[in-house]
Amino acid sequence: MAVQNGAIAFERIRKEYGDNTAVDDLTLTIEPGEFFTLLGPSGSGKTTTLMMLAGFTSPTSGRIIVDGVDIAHTPPDQRNIGVVFQDYALFPHMTVRENLAFPLEMRKETKDVAEERVKRALDLVDMQSLADRRPDQLSGGQKQRIAVARAIVFDPAFLLMDEPLGALDRKLRQRLQVELRQLQQELGVTMIYVTHDQDEAMSMSDRVALMNHGSIEQMGTPRELYENPSSPFVADFLGTNNMLSVLSTGPDHITFQTGGVLDLDGSLPVPAGTTVVAVRPERLALVKAGSAAPEGYSSCSAKVTHRLYLGSHTMYTVNSSAFGQVRVQMQHDDGEHPFQTGDEVGMIWRARDVKLFQDKPGA
Repeated sequence: MAVQNGAIAFERIRKEYGDNTAVDDLTLTIEPGEFFTLLGPSGSGKTTTLMMLAGFTSPTSGRIIVDGVDIAHTPPDQRNIGVVFQDYALFPHMTVRENLAFPLEMRKETKDVAEERVKRALDLVDMQSLADRRPDQLSGGQKQRIAVARAIVFDPAFLLMDEPLGALDRKLRQRLQVELRQLQQELGVTMIYVTHDQDEAMSMSDRVALMNHGSIEQMGTPRELYENPSSPFVADFLGTNNMLSVLSTGPDHITFQTGGVLDLDGSLPVPAGTTVVAVRPERLALVKAGSAAPEGYSSCSAKVTHRLYLGSHTMYTVNSSAFGQVRVQMQHDDGEHPFQTGDEVGMIWRARDVKLFQDKPGA
């Protein structure tokens, strides 16, 4: 495998804990300066992968190549990697300034160099005014900024983050997502980020590896994973999707287990073995009953059975003649949400927004 200088390459990495395989034959390359996210549910192997890169656990087999050197069994303190955890891991008896200086002292930096680097790190996270406080005098967001500053203070080759924003409230988490991404781009540092939060992964990453049962289910840009999922797992995990089980298929129709019958008219080729159809709520739309579908759209009759007001949009549940029961997300026009429970409506969609999946993995 040809690996660019400064890149990180996992080559057939496997990690076993007794009879349990946490990571199974993982192969991927993270490019220099990339914001790369390991995304997945609990138990998917993402944190284990990060811990192997950090050196806190060793792979059962395989290699981790950095600058042409296999570091799979190199001690953590010899890897020049900064790590940020969800619980911050700040020393409670030290001030902010002392927390940041500690990794520099361990590297035997001179006092002048340490002071300059601590000042620079505090400037980067805009925490100069809190340098003499202890962690118990800081808010959750302030602690997170200090944890990041401590991880970057010694100019690490890579920055690893394990669910760093998981304990914060939604608004603060969203603000820090922007700040972390800006900081990563300003420093040009390679960042490997672990999360189960799809919004974090989608909003921050250059590329995402979605993991499932110790393997990569799909890897690509956030847009690639969202727009072109390779499996029902990917389609269901990223965003909201109507996941419809197929009862039978024919040359010109699909029958769903919900009872809906989708007439195709040649607009949607159906591969043999199709078992699941996915269509996102925001790719469906409701119109007044009897309205003609715009050019390029298909339509069917439907009835509103429930509606949920969510501020910027309303999520409708409808029974449709084509798909059976599905959710439809409609953005508000001047704050209006015109359809009521019980209304007979039309539902429209484009064939390209309907995703079909087969039994065969990866098909």
